[in-house]
Amino acid sequence: MNEDRLDSAAWSEGLKLYEWLVTFVGVAPREHEEWWLDVGAIMRLETRDPRGWESIDPNEGEDERREDPLFPWLEAPSTPADAESYSRRVGEIPRSSVRSLLVLLGAGTPRLDLSKSLNWDELLPETERRADVILSRFPEGTRFYTNLGGTSDHPDFYQQPYRTHSPFSRNDWDAGLIAVNDDEVAVFWNFQNT
Repeated sequence: MNEDRLDSAAWSEGLKLYEWLVTFVGVAPREHEEWWLDVGAIMRLETRDPRGWESIDPNEGEDERREDPLFPWLEAPSTPADAESYSRRVGEIPRSSVRSLLVLLGAGTPRLDLSKSLNWDELLPETERRADVILSRFPEGTRFYTNLGGTSDHPDFYQQPYRTHSPFSRNDWDAGLIAVNDDEVAVFWNFQNT
């Protein structure tokens, strides 16, 4: 999809990739040189999508959120020291790996090999189309980070098992993607209790 054709309706339709899942999606304007501070603002729900487009907060209105406004996150970066600590918990991935990670986050399971999922061949075209819609929001030059440590510099999250996992939440398993460019910062995060 051409970035110029992306609009609010197309974005919302792309986010259906995360329908019925415990997946958080938030985008904020980039306001700090140290973008981890913008990530923290997204996690603390202190900011909104700069385009006014849909976000997903699967814990909105839940009892756990009322008891702890940061739920399900363990903590959120708010200082330069926090940013340094968080930087060690993620690795940068190339744009060519982002589509498969977006699909993994929409799979609803922490499977190591998505290609062995039931009906994989039938589901793949539609899930990739939605992932491409989401990815089209982020222009060339956007940098991408994940808390999943792959086994190569160009991970394929469909088949390639990850070696490490740095949790950001109190759930049994979580996986995420952070997108950063000069204008926007985005957080996509899936939470699982296994």
